[in-house]
Amino acid sequence: MVDDAQVTAWALDAGRGDRDAAASFVRATQQQVRRFLATLISPAEADDLAQETYLRATRSLPSFAGRSSARTWLLSIARRVAVDHVRAATSRPRTVPMSDSYDAADPARSGFDRQVALERLVAGLPADRREAFVATQVLGLSYAEAAEVCGCPVGTIRSRVARAREDLVAAVNARPGPRTRGGAAG
Repeated sequence: MVDDAQVTAWALDAGRGDRDAAASFVRATQQQVRRFLATLISPAEADDLAQETYLRATRSLPSFAGRSSARTWLLSIARRVAVDHVRAATSRPRTVPMSDSYDAADPARSGFDRQVALERLVAGLPADRREAFVATQVLGLSYAEAAEVCGCPVGTIRSRVARAREDLVAAVNARPGPRTRGGAAG
């Protein structure tokens, strides 16, 4: 992963019209932006939302002053894109309600199934906790950077991450799994 100082330098140069810097900025950040959006909204919509994030960021690059890291600035734009997407989606009625219980992953089987099960548990977290958890534990942002991205105090981020961890532990413990003779999960 490229360090934040270099990403910020590319963003500043891109804001002054340097196309190579703009391409480097996108390459250095696109995986984290997509991962953040996939976790906040859905993997199926992450590419479109990432594209919208970069469209907004590109328009705003000339005014980016570098007061925070470019990565933090970009993830805050991605968060706003996700919020706008949810607002738009909730204003439209769902036409075909579908249950995905028919294809539940088996966490005791393959690594892929465990990954799918984990992603579903994280997706089941309340939005504010999921956002803080993904920013800090998946993307590796500091609590201060996550607070800036999420637009709240650092203490709130710490609290949300702690509660997300508690929720995930409770969800894992509540999942049916293989049992031993004594009835304990094995």
